[in-house]
Amino acid sequence: MQKSHRSNLDFLQPLTLLAPSGVWLLLLLVLPTLIIFQLSFVPNIRPGDIVNPSGLQNYLRILDPIYMQVIQRSLILAGRTTIICLVMSFPVAYWIAQIAPERWRNLLLLGFVLPLWTSSLLRTYAWITILRPTGLLNSLLTTLNLPTLELLNQAPAVFIGMSYSLLPYMILILYASLEKLDKRLLEAASDLGASPIQAFWKVTVPQILPGITAGSMLVFITGLGDFTNPELLGGASSMTASRLVYNQFLGATQNWGFGSALSMTLILFVSIAIALLIKFGEGTPKR
Repeated sequence: MQKSHRSNLDFLQPLTLLAPSGVWLLLLLVLPTLIIFQLSFVPNIRPGDIVNPSGLQNYLRILDPIYMQVIQRSLILAGRTTIICLVMSFPVAYWIAQIAPERWRNLLLLGFVLPLWTSSLLRTYAWITILRPTGLLNSLLTTLNLPTLELLNQAPAVFIGMSYSLLPYMILILYASLEKLDKRLLEAASDLGASPIQAFWKVTVPQILPGITAGSMLVFITGLGDFTNPELLGGASSMTASRLVYNQFLGATQNWGFGSALSMTLILFVSIAIALLIKFGEGTPKR
C-alpha cells in the first residue's frame, strides 16, 4: 500500500513542477493562438463585431497575387538575411572559438552580445541616422569625394538592419558548435592528403551542421516576423507579411479576420521551420 502511494506521489511530482509553466503557456500562447485561429474564419470582422465563423474566405484571399507577393517577399527577405548572417558570422565564430586566446573569448562574445541589451527600436533609429541622405555614411563619402548612396527606404537598408540585429544570434550558436570541433579529424584528413577546402567541406561542416541548421532556422524565423526594420528602414516599398498583419489589426484596414488568417499562415511557416530544426538540427552527425 505504501509502495502504491509512493508511486502516485512520484507520478504527481513532475506534474506539480510543470504546472506553473504549463498554465503560463496555456494562457499566453495556446489560448491566444486558438482565438486567432477562430477569428481567421470570420470575414470582415472589426473591433466590437460578433464572432461568427463562416468559412475559408480569409485564407482564400491570401492566394490573391498581391498578398502572395508580400509573403514571397517576406520569405526571400528572411532567407537572404539568413545567408548573409551565416556567411558573415562563420569566420568570426571560427576565429573566436579556435584562434583567439582562450582568456579573451568570453570578452569577445560579450562584445557581440552587448547590442542585444539595447532596444531594437533604438538600434534601427541609429541605422536611420547612418543611412539617411544627410547621414554619417554619405557625409563620409562626400568627404572622400566619392558618390553618395541612396540606401534608406530601399531593400539594402532592410538587409543591413536585419543582418545587424540577427548576426549575434548566429555567431553565438556557431561558436557553441565550433568550440567542440574535433581537430584530430582535421589532422587525419590532412595526413590522408585532403586539401584545406576538402577538409572544410568533408570534416568541419559535417561536425558543425547541427549548429548551422539551428542558427539558420533561428535567424530565418526571427527575420520572417521582423517588423521594426522593414517598417523604418524599408519604407512603403518594402511591405512584408508582418507589416501586412499590423495593418489589418491596427491600421486603417481593421480586418481582424484576414489579419488572423495571415497570422496563422506565418505560424504555419514557423512551425515547419521548427519541425525541420528538430529533425535535422539535433545531435551530431555520425562519423
